Amino acid sequence: MKSDAVTKGMQQAPHRSLFNALGMTEEELNRPLVGIVSSYNEIVPGHMNLDKIVEAVKLGVAMAGGTPIVFPAIAVCDGIAMGHIGMKYSLVTRDLIADSTECMAQAHAFDALVMVPNCDKNVPGLLMAAARINVPTIFVSGGPMLAGRVKGQKRSLSSMFEAVGSYAAGTMSEEDVKEFENKVCPTCGSCSGMYTANSMNCLTEALGMGLGGNGTVPAVYSRRIQLAKKAGMQVMELLKKDIRPRDIMTEKAFMNALAVDMALGCSTNSMLHLPAIAHEAGVELNVDIANAISAKTPNLCHLAPAGPTYMEDLNEAGGVYAVMKELTKKDLLNTDLITVTGKTVGENIKDSVNRNPEVIRPVENPYSQTGGIAVLKGNLAPDSGVVKRSAVVPEMMKHEGPARVFDCEEDAIAAITGGKIVAGDVVVIRYEGPKGGPGMREMLNPTSAIAGMGLGSSVALITDGRFSGASRGASIGHVSPEAAVGGPIALVEEGDIIQIDIDANTLNVKISDEEMAARKAKWQPRAPKVTTGYLARYEKMVTSGNRGAVLEIK
Repeated sequence: MKSDAVTKGMQQAPHRSLFNALGMTEEELNRPLVGIVSSYNEIVPGHMNLDKIVEAVKLGVAMAGGTPIVFPAIAVCDGIAMGHIGMKYSLVTRDLIADSTECMAQAHAFDALVMVPNCDKNVPGLLMAAARINVPTIFVSGGPMLAGRVKGQKRSLSSMFEAVGSYAAGTMSEEDVKEFENKVCPTCGSCSGMYTANSMNCLTEALGMGLGGNGTVPAVYSRRIQLAKKAGMQVMELLKKDIRPRDIMTEKAFMNALAVDMALGCSTNSMLHLPAIAHEAGVELNVDIANAISAKTPNLCHLAPAGPTYMEDLNEAGGVYAVMKELTKKDLLNTDLITVTGKTVGENIKDSVNRNPEVIRPVENPYSQTGGIAVLKGNLAPDSGVVKRSAVVPEMMKHEGPARVFDCEEDAIAAITGGKIVAGDVVVIRYEGPKGGPGMREMLNPTSAIAGMGLGSSVALITDGRFSGASRGASIGHVSPEAAVGGPIALVEEGDIIQIDIDANTLNVKISDEEMAARKAKWQPRAPKVTTGYLARYEKMVTSGNRGAVLEIK
């Protein structure tokens, strides 16, 4: 056992003395040491119930013969961080989470790990750590929030941000906004639509790293506690069978995750996180493959913000396994892959039933024959840009209009809410990429303002930053190369005509190659926005969005 390095033999007597200081018994030290990575804190709504989840995991580990030991991981609430300097610190925590978990797990010689995440960067950060550490590991999330109810309709956080835009447009009263404020987030849990946290928790199931229900069982359900106990027990089985994350997270498993991503209509952030997780697992995952998978994978779900259904509805309809079972009807999954259940994908989903064909469309009757995410390329995005196709209205799948150029998110929001953006415009927000931000801020405020102002079916937004899973509309992010390194998005000028064709996977600006080259010759890099602290180090090491914004030593 790995923990023998700290528990067995005469040389380890000093180590055992420190375990004695922790109140550990000899019986506990003779069992495998199982690290439980708790993301619990009191600032993230998706994490406020994780203390209960962790206690259930501890009980499961102990019942199955292990010694559970808890240590923490950080998490940022993207909603609270949105729209101010805090959002620069969201994506960057993914690497802090992976690094700190690696440090704790390796320094203390844990035999196995149970990851307890829930929100946006927390889930991929711990999946990256799992691949890197590669001891038997299982995931159990805190679960999604229940949908709110306002004036008889289900609502979620995206509705709240759009309400602010409606208030700015004069179509909603302050009293109405207050009602939304008090009702859209009614319970603990990750926000109730198919946003990034829920996307990644569902994709954890698809990858084979979580038990069935990990992504969809609501946070407030007692079944979530049962799931946590099962996860604690199951990690001991993984340890006995020596099934490790890199045995599970293979190239074929990532292809499964991409197929499920397309069927569910997940957040565009999955196109940042899956390549980063794969990188840690030793798998090269180029986002270009997404279009090939999308071309053959139907979009089966329109969860908020793409449609009127929520995570609780997906759970009742059969969850991720039911979606995967639908995909097997078109032979779109690798079903012989091992998972944390100790069984194959095919064995896990064989008895799954689609209980609501309105929530999970059958493959014979999908929302579209192609998947929920598209990767666009062209002279404006030579490497790539990403859009959540399933959340774009039909009339915006092809759009041409003048560029309205802004060098930061704040200036764009002021123009949108000030009525300076009109139907047909293409809002360009640049110098917000991984390096330019630094930190690649999410643009939920401007996308929500566009929707709230009634411009969602006539205005597009393009950025080298990224979008919350709560964003909808023709919102194209991750444009690479980014402006900070002289990518074409840095060369766009006010009034340039931009052409978007999502069905053709293209994104172009109507200027000649000669004009583009002339502008590039005049372009000068900008001084970094941040010169001290973690963000300054991050800016020097981070790669582009199309590579998952992974860190590299130059």
